[in-house]
Amino acid sequence: MKKHIPNIITCCNLICGCTATYAAFHHGYQFAFLFILLGAFFDFFDGMTARALGVSGRMGVELDSLADCVTFGVAPAAMVFTLFTRVAYPTFMASDFFFRAMPFTAFLIAAFSALRLAKFNIDERQHTSFIGMPTPANAIFWGALLSSSEGWLTSPRFNAFFLFLFVILFCWLLVCEVPMFAFKSMSWKKDRIKFIFLTLAIIILACGALAGYIDEYGTVWQGLCRGVCGCIGLYVLMSIGASVLPKHEE
Repeated sequence: MKKHIPNIITCCNLICGCTATYAAFHHGYQFAFLFILLGAFFDFFDGMTARALGVSGRMGVELDSLADCVTFGVAPAAMVFTLFTRVAYPTFMASDFFFRAMPFTAFLIAAFSALRLAKFNIDERQHTSFIGMPTPANAIFWGALLSSSEGWLTSPRFNAFFLFLFVILFCWLLVCEVPMFAFKSMSWKKDRIKFIFLTLAIIILACGALAGYIDEYGTVWQGLCRGVCGCIGLYVLMSIGASVLPKHEE
């Protein structure tokens, strides 16, 4: 029975992804985002449990990738699909072709997430860090953005063309050759950037929650979600900065 425990946890991640996908079409963005977060919780613990129990195996790796593809690929793609059906369209896209075709471009997120996961499984460089944006970070960004800013995203200030550019940008981030730091090890001497990021992330989240609390038309949840978007943006920028700046020997 012990050897099946990590796979059960991974299947819980998969079920969360399926539920988030269903919720994206029928119950709104916040409900879908909650199940993406719950899936991320299970995703964090399945590998840890497998190592702790000494039952790591190839089947678990493959199952984990399949679950992640649903929770962090298909589910956020479904959320963006529904947004494309509600977002404003600029004049040059105001035709039945774009109204019908553009929502399906959201599934590029699922396709590039699958490519990202397949690349991760065979890339020997990604044992201690990532090459490209991790799929959970991508899914959490989209979930947090749509949960907190639905009114702005569906207003005339935003439109389908900008949304499409966002989709393309994040698809590129998933498979780009930019090193992005992981939290698999934490040493002040070697990993100062991680401690700096965590400190700034806490400040951003606290400011977001405070802004949501004092906003007459907002909520603490919305403020936290916007803070999460800011943290993920900071993570990408700091990773890019660390990859281009010269490294100094200690």
